[in-house]
Amino acid sequence: MVKTVTLSNGIRLVMEPMLNLRTVSFGVWVKVGSVNETQENNGISHVIEHCLFKGTKTRSAKQLADEISAIGDQLNAFTGKECTAFYGVTLTEYLPKLIELMGDMLQNSTFEEEPLKKELGVILEEIDMYDDSPEDLVHELLQKKVWEDHPLGYIISGEKSVVSAMTKEQILKNAAWQARQMVSEAEVVRTSTLENALEDAKKESERIMNEAKNYDAKVKAEAEEIVNMTLTERRQELEDARKELEDSREGVLEEARKEGEKMLEAVRKEAEELRQRLDEEIENYRKAREAELKESLKEAQQIAQATLEEKTRDALQLYADTVHKTEEMANLIVAIYEQQMEVIQQDRKDISAIVEKLERQGVHQGLQRSRR
Repeated sequence: MVKTVTLSNGIRLVMEPMLNLRTVSFGVWVKVGSVNETQENNGISHVIEHCLFKGTKTRSAKQLADEISAIGDQLNAFTGKECTAFYGVTLTEYLPKLIELMGDMLQNSTFEEEPLKKELGVILEEIDMYDDSPEDLVHELLQKKVWEDHPLGYIISGEKSVVSAMTKEQILKNAAWQARQMVSEAEVVRTSTLENALEDAKKESERIMNEAKNYDAKVKAEAEEIVNMTLTERRQELEDARKELEDSREGVLEEARKEGEKMLEAVRKEAEELRQRLDEEIENYRKAREAELKESLKEAQQIAQATLEEKTRDALQLYADTVHKTEEMANLIVAIYEQQMEVIQQDRKDISAIVEKLERQGVHQGLQRSRR
């Protein structure tokens, strides 16, 4: 539940207890933004937001950074059209430290010239970055077009020419911030309001912590009571279930036996039907295979018969070819024999002529001896 309290110094404090967490969020919303600026100091709220992190009367920028890191490093800020916000998150026990740090930054920042110049350079780079971001740039251009010369049309980060020329004196004389005692001259700084706020915040924090502890104890007691009640109820339920199970066990067993017999009989019938179907399928398969085998045998016989006839024809043809070749060979041999016989006959005739010639020459006797 959100609770709003106005402190004795007029600061409004808005709180929302979240007792299940051990962290706390704290922020200061200053009702000063770019709407409170003029064309001559446009961007000064954004510059002040940056400079509050750069050192106070009692802390340097490094000391601020170190102390912020020591409590979680979750302290940040932003500038809007109608407000400038500073916020942080830390463990509950560090809330007073977070308030003190933020109060010191808001009340006692020194705005030294050298850190200011460096920070102005950082802000100018941010402005360039926004100009390079179409989604940011288009909104700025739209606001300028809608509001024209009204401060709501001013760019929150300011124009580069205005920002680059800002000085410490200009910042300290910014009426919008002085009116809320957030930034003042060193000799007129007043811290009583912040001290009162810090004291009230500490008291409220302690009260919230006590409520949290009481709440934790209450929740723990209620949880234990609920657990005990639940365990008792569960034990009774289990005991009732056990008795009911004992009472119904015999009946359940008998019903289970009958149901088992029915299931067994059904399984037997199903098995018998399955066996019959298998026998029928086996018989059909056997008949189909027999028909296929007969058809295959018939085809094999036909193929064998055709193959035998073809081989027989080939053998007869080969025999005929062989006989024909044999006859041709025999005729050739006879022709050769006849040629040889003609040669022999011719030789006999030649020899007879030679003998007759020799006889006529008177050597008939010698020839007869040589023949013998």
